[in-house]
Amino acid sequence: MKRSVKIVWQIFLFGFGALILMLLLANFGVFGKMPSLQELENPEADLASEVISADGQLMGKYYSENRSEVKFNEISPNVINALVATEDERFYDHSGIDAQALARVVFTLGTQGGGSTITQQLAKMILKQGRGNILVRGTQKLKEWIIAVKLERNFTKEEIITLYLNRAPWGNVYGIRNASRTYFQKEPKDLKIEEAAVLVGMLKGFIYEPIRHPKAAIDRRNTVIGQMVVAKGHYLTEAEAAKLKAKPIITNYKQIDENIGIAPYYRRALIEVLKDWCKNNINPKTGEPYDLNTDGLKIYTTIDSRMQKYAEEAMQTHVPTQQRKLDWTLKQRGSKLWKGHENIIENAIKYTERWKNMKEDDIDPETIRKSFDIPVRMKIFSWTGNDKHEKDTVMTPIDSIKYHKQLIQNSFVAMDPRSGEVKAWVGGIDFKWFKFDHVTAKRQVGSTFKPLLYTLAITEAGYTPETQIPGGSLTLGGKTITGGGGTCAYCLAQSKNACAWRLISVIGVKKLIEFAQLCGIKATIPPYYSIALGSAEIPMLQMLQSYTMFPNRGFNTEPVFVSRIEDKNGNLLHEFPIAQSKQVIGEADNYTMVKMMEGVIKAGTARRLNSYNIPTQKAGKTGTTNDNTDGWFIGYTPTLIAGTWVGCDDPFIPIYSSAGGGEVAAPEWGIFMQKVYGDRKFENYTAQKEFNAPAELKNDPIFADANFENILNSGDSLTEEIGNGDASDFLDMDAPPEPTKPVDTNKNKVPKKDDKAPAAIIDDKSKIKKPVPKTPSNTDY
Repeated sequence: MKRSVKIVWQIFLFGFGALILMLLLANFGVFGKMPSLQELENPEADLASEVISADGQLMGKYYSENRSEVKFNEISPNVINALVATEDERFYDHSGIDAQALARVVFTLGTQGGGSTITQQLAKMILKQGRGNILVRGTQKLKEWIIAVKLERNFTKEEIITLYLNRAPWGNVYGIRNASRTYFQKEPKDLKIEEAAVLVGMLKGFIYEPIRHPKAAIDRRNTVIGQMVVAKGHYLTEAEAAKLKAKPIITNYKQIDENIGIAPYYRRALIEVLKDWCKNNINPKTGEPYDLNTDGLKIYTTIDSRMQKYAEEAMQTHVPTQQRKLDWTLKQRGSKLWKGHENIIENAIKYTERWKNMKEDDIDPETIRKSFDIPVRMKIFSWTGNDKHEKDTVMTPIDSIKYHKQLIQNSFVAMDPRSGEVKAWVGGIDFKWFKFDHVTAKRQVGSTFKPLLYTLAITEAGYTPETQIPGGSLTLGGKTITGGGGTCAYCLAQSKNACAWRLISVIGVKKLIEFAQLCGIKATIPPYYSIALGSAEIPMLQMLQSYTMFPNRGFNTEPVFVSRIEDKNGNLLHEFPIAQSKQVIGEADNYTMVKMMEGVIKAGTARRLNSYNIPTQKAGKTGTTNDNTDGWFIGYTPTLIAGTWVGCDDPFIPIYSSAGGGEVAAPEWGIFMQKVYGDRKFENYTAQKEFNAPAELKNDPIFADANFENILNSGDSLTEEIGNGDASDFLDMDAPPEPTKPVDTNKNKVPKKDDKAPAAIIDDKSKIKKPVPKTPSNTDY
């Protein structure tokens, strides 16, 4: 053997040995952790967890990489053929590494294409390796080869190509399903050849994205179509390819935007509940707690997408009307509104992106502050703008802050009072612009708190709808309230503050707080007499829970948000128990309250609801706070309960100077209920038209509608007394009240068969016992 030949063989054998050694070292993890055989046999991409409505609609996702899996038979052959023709035409022949392609790369120095197979590209995705220098890339390539060979030995070609398409990135969109939905609003199985070619072409780089780079995209698409002609599979004829290349790219692009999905405020609030669940439940495949962003969970909620749609439409119909009225009021007051509240604006400035960005650029605070007084072009939220509620304008950043703070916000929740299932959730006027969720926020509840007080008057103090509550003045804890009186039913219907003031003198502050806690209110209620008028700050959901007893025969029901959680394969992981219900008042007394609260709509502060076509009995209560900074209405039908709140973020801004809760909040409830009761798909809610009356009371003359109307209208005025006071207006509840003439609450009392209140509330001497308060949960919702 010649010396030169011997040297060549030595170099070859040394190189081959070095390659084998490097492969062994890579396989044993010397160059970085390698996935185990078990991990390769069960490869899992990071999958987004999907939130699904009660009626089967995809509401949104939680993810680090937004992707959804599909099976091989759910992918169009057009996608498979285009991918193989373009990326790996010998895919069905090699065992993970294409020697012919590698040789081409070596001899052409990569000028005629790369040598990575589809399997190698999948291996690269599994390893999640970044870029590096030539040595790093060399070791990474060895690892890719090893993984590629192992994948080929453990999976069929169909499984490999499915795994690849489920992992592949299209910009910030992951997986063929999301790419197909984003660019063509189609499932992958429905993609045409030219559409599949566009998506496969994008795998070469985002410079071929059809929306931003249409010319490059069409050139790349045509290259892919050309490859489908000349590739080994001959997937197209020349004539077919020519016809397809002549077509323009027609997309139906719609970005996956979590800001505009179904019930975005609800999905944001749900995150904490789901994180707690994940932390306390172990994924058997990983031995670690479930990961909401990567484990592909399917979360089935109680939200009904159609009710959610109606709730949002009701908000978008009603709130702009109220905003126009507020804008008119603000024009009259001008800059006086912000006098004394300048600190709110100054604090808000420091939370803006403008302030943060300029601060990061090391601009001094004084210069940054001055920039907020200089007019600039900007987008603002506007009901009169485009469909996105955006409007281009020029104003100073500080005026922009004031403008957005003067926008009326909203919360609306609907739920089934029997099951506790939350059916609709609106936490603000636009999630993209305003992320703060007003459903879970605490606001003063105004007169919506009064039904709890009147319930105790009925169940504990012996009142009936016709019991007269005297008007006049009464001083409690140093605060005097003056106003008219009337029957108990009339005073509730007209929201008489003086009457509520007299009732709290009979019932007592502590007893009212204890009853509120029994009804599910976990928020701290300050021990002041003013709570009778609604000075307490309570979240919407807790107020709704306290009202569930009225349409539910005296049973209080906790809200329920999720029905079950499944893994990505549909296996049940957790089924949430049905709502917990407990009886808090007797059925007959409860029906008395329902009839009295019907009066609020029949002839009281919410009588404007009679103008809506809601073909069922309905009851509820309006609520306003001092200076009309909050407007509430919580109402119910025999099968559905809903509450709405309107107000500005900062509670010193009045929403409308001459409006009561019946005007500023109740119409939204009416619009929603009118839509629900006009939809035949909701027969399970709309079939029952009347409240359930206890058998012993059905013929009782007290509850006959004719007599009830007389009771309801036996008062001295028809105006709502607005305002509820706050803690600063009142002395401590322990201060002795001024002597007042006792109210003979039993004077007009008519005995009823179930006149006894629940034993947990009243003892033998008819004095209220302290109920055992429910243990508060970790969240308000």
